[in-house]
Amino acid sequence: MIERYTRPEMGKLWAPESRFRKWLDVEIAACEAWAELGEVPKKALHVIKKKAGFDIKRIDEIEKTVKHDVIAFLTSVAEFVGPESRFIHKGLTSSDVVDTALSLLMREAADIIIGDIGEMMAVLKAQAFTYKDTPCMGRSHGIHAEPMTFGLKFALWYEDAKRNLRRMEQAKSVISIGKFSGAVGTFSNIPTEIESKVCKKLGLAPEPVATQVVQRDRHAEYMTALALVAASIEKIAVEMRHLQRTEVLEAEEPFTEGQKGSSAMPHKRNPVGSENLSGLARVVRSNALAALEDIALWHERDISHSSVERVIIPDSTILVDYMLNRLTGILRNMHAYPARMKANMDRSYGLYNSQGVMLALVGKGLTREKAYALVQKNAMESWKKGIGFMELLMEDSEITGHLSRAEIKKIFDLKYYLRNVNYIFKRVFGGK
Repeated sequence: MIERYTRPEMGKLWAPESRFRKWLDVEIAACEAWAELGEVPKKALHVIKKKAGFDIKRIDEIEKTVKHDVIAFLTSVAEFVGPESRFIHKGLTSSDVVDTALSLLMREAADIIIGDIGEMMAVLKAQAFTYKDTPCMGRSHGIHAEPMTFGLKFALWYEDAKRNLRRMEQAKSVISIGKFSGAVGTFSNIPTEIESKVCKKLGLAPEPVATQVVQRDRHAEYMTALALVAASIEKIAVEMRHLQRTEVLEAEEPFTEGQKGSSAMPHKRNPVGSENLSGLARVVRSNALAALEDIALWHERDISHSSVERVIIPDSTILVDYMLNRLTGILRNMHAYPARMKANMDRSYGLYNSQGVMLALVGKGLTREKAYALVQKNAMESWKKGIGFMELLMEDSEITGHLSRAEIKKIFDLKYYLRNVNYIFKRVFGGK
């Protein structure tokens, strides 16, 4: 059974209720900081913390008139709090609240995605060891190259995931920034202590130098990290799609009971999950480009970035959460066909041993150019006539004049190609 793809908490995180709740958390933290400086009466703070709330329908109604979402929000909160609401938003500009709250939301989204990556890594590791010693053909340009093991594919993806995990942890750190420095970042109507106090309460670091906004290269770095995660997902998805091709069929997505692959052809079992992931990666990459476009704003701030971020940040975090969970399900429940892997290796008549033969000839004193020409001549004949490569080599007097039949046969030993798999696994997974 394939797991639920998107965690409910990720979708809820970007709902209006969650967004306004974060705004309120920020406003209340600011009131607490003002109270610590003696600028907000303790009784007023008690009332604010007890009564503060909001009504989403009411916010929407007010915004239709005022055309300003933060003012609409503050008006709704004031209707809950009463006269003590005059202390709310003291000395702040809208972006102090909105940007700081956005940082909190992005930090929580990063935590979910970091957890998703960890779960996928566990599956990748398990599959890597399951297929650690399962021979398969390595390909370059889609053409047979030299043998490897199926487990090495998963080891590679695991190493990719390690880098993505570090990127997301770095992106989380970069975006965990608060800003309470007023209209153009000069603390003109707010003591500097307020920013440090509020940021500490919220677990954020203050933006060292701000304009009216937290600087958008932070958001772009976060979005680029998401794009790299999505690109790595697509990398795996593309491989799965190729491996499931009828002509290859070395691995296959899970095909559940009752599933149908085509409205016209009942036999079809298509890699639809991997194809979906390839398509969604394009969306996440495009959103990262939009985030890069948001870095340059007029003077100390305009709002050209705001409308973009309302789309790209929720969409990308939700998509990457979905993509990671869907891919984890595919990889956990995939079908692998080792016998087909072996059969596919045999389809190129042993030609993947060509480099070994060439190097053996060079070791006997031939120039590389001469050895290459001798091997290539036999390789092309093998492919053209469908004759075993080793058979042709043993019949070629130019070859046997330098290599004995026993030496040629030894070159074709599959174990030779796989002798360093343990070494690679130790580098990736550690251990002795």
